[in-house]
Order: sequence, then structure tokens, then C-alpha cells
Amino acid sequence: MVAEVTQITEQEAELYDRQIRLWGLDAQKRLRAARVCVLGMSGLGCEVSKNLVLSGVKELKMVDSKLVSTEDATSQFLAPRDKVGENRAEASLQRLQQLNPMVNVTADSDNSKDKQADFFKMFDIVVATNCVKDELVRINSICRAEKILFYAGDVFGFFGFSFMDLISHEYVEEEKVQTNEDGGEEEPAAKKMKTMELETKSVRKAMTFVSLAETLKVDWSSELYAKRIRRMDPSFFLLQVLFTFQSETGHTPRPADREADLAKLKKIRDETLTKLSVPTTKIADEMLGLLFAELSPVCAIVGGVLGQEVIKAISNKDAPHNNYFFYNPLESCGVVETIGY
Repeated sequence: MVAEVTQITEQEAELYDRQIRLWGLDAQKRLRAARVCVLGMSGLGCEVSKNLVLSGVKELKMVDSKLVSTEDATSQFLAPRDKVGENRAEASLQRLQQLNPMVNVTADSDNSKDKQADFFKMFDIVVATNCVKDELVRINSICRAEKILFYAGDVFGFFGFSFMDLISHEYVEEEKVQTNEDGGEEEPAAKKMKTMELETKSVRKAMTFVSLAETLKVDWSSELYAKRIRRMDPSFFLLQVLFTFQSETGHTPRPADREADLAKLKKIRDETLTKLSVPTTKIADEMLGLLFAELSPVCAIVGGVLGQEVIKAISNKDAPHNNYFFYNPLESCGVVETIGY
């Protein structure tokens, strides 16, 4: 868990003045003690890293074995265009560090698949992007065993998601409570003036989470979950289709091979939803056509939500999302789903 630093320097207090006014000195102290690892430096990884470095965490390490490509121009804003062919994490280092010199920013060019428990134990928070399902499940399992806060996310065209597993999380939430104030006690009871006032109180609460693997084991044919299917947003089931697509093809939907990949997506959609006991009409063909490339506006939305959730968890302020956030491209809105309980 995140340790708390004993003090903040005058220089830090000046730099983070606006944030301290927003969420308080104690929350900023916790942020200044937080060590974060971000896996994958595509557009979403850039957004999350940018948001966390600006918030003032202690340390942020980028891990990515991929090289900067021309396709990164659609959303990757930290690696300069003249760095094509160089490692994506290392190419992003200079610009990210310039955003906040007080944060210790480092780059690692290894593949996340080569990282074991000893590596992840060095951090308080792990944010995994650009990872396939099996890799996300593996890292989540390590984080749960080591009591590390785990986040996952990715963007596919106009669709994006994030997932969080905080294991067991305590937080403080402000609630407004009505209080009665009577008039003067010398007056008869029937004539007392009663006024209603709202008083803000800080209430300590707790929340438990399940692992990513548990959410993927849900039996949608059971009575409990079958009732939810009709009123649920299709995004969770779309994510299952994309996980299977990545597993079978080894890549995300490609704009250059749109027709072939779209046909493959439709086939996997029908097979996956049938296997899950979900009507194949739950995911429209129109939705499948919006899953190509990684678009910067969607990265900004999902990365903003993901960064916000990390900050909330570190600061122990306000209720976190439990446990999925989806950006639905057809409705142009965000949806929070709780799955696996």
C-alpha cells in the first residue's frame, strides 16, 4: 500500500497549490509517496502517464518493448515523430519528464511478459495497457498476492475500457446530512421554529473487489446474470470478442486489413456470444466497424478516467469505480459495470 511522506517542501507546495486546495494536504502527501508502473506506451499509456506525472506522484516507470511506428501518430504524443524505429518508452522519456521535473520518471524497454513478482513489488500501483487477456490475468494475480493496486485498460478505435482491482479498499466520502435546529427553549413547543440545515460530514467506508479472472468466469446463463443481459450495455461482451480476436490473430483490428478483420470480428462475435449464452444481436455490426486504430480523443477520455481513479485510490478520497468502465462508441457515453460478484 501507499506510504505517506511526512512533509512537502515549499517548492512542492507552490507547484501543487491548486491540487492541495482541491483534495487537501494529506492527499497530496500520499500522492508524493506513490510509485507507479505503466505498462504500454501507446496513446492510452501516454494519457495515463501524463495525468499521473502532473498530479505529483513520487515515481513513474514506463515499460514497453515496442518501437515507435508511423501508426503511433494517431494518439502517441510523447514520442517525437523523428523517433520512429526507437523504443517507445525511451522515446517518451524526455517529454514526460519535462511535464514535472519533481517526479522520478524512468523507461524500461523490456517486455512485460518478462517481468515477474520481484519487479512489480517495487510499485504501489500497476497500470497495464496494450496487454492481451492472459497477460492481464497473470499480472493481476501477482498484484493481488502482493497487495498492489491493479488497473488495466485499452482503446480499440472508438471503443475503450478500464478495469480496476483494489482488493480491499478503504476511503472517505463526504455526505450531506440534515440537522434540525429548534428555536428558543423558552417558547412553547408548538411555537418553536424548526429549521433544516445541511451539514457536510466525512464518512469512512470500505469496498471489496474481485480479480479480472473472476469477472471473466461469470456464467451468463445463470438466473442471476441472465436477467442483467437485456439491460446491460453491450461493451462488456464486446471486450470478450476483442480479447478472443487478439488471442487468435495476435494483433488488434487493423485499418489496413479492415475487410478481413471485420469479417473475423463478426465470426468471433457470433461464436463468443453463443458460448456466453448471450444473443448475437447484443453487439451490432455497426459497433464492430468502430474498432480500428487507436484514436486520440478516446485515449483522452479513457486515460482521464483511469488517471482520476488512480488518484482517488491513492488519496483514499471518494468511492472508486467497481470494477469496469467502458466508453460506448455508439452512445458516446461512459458506463460503469460491476461484474463478478
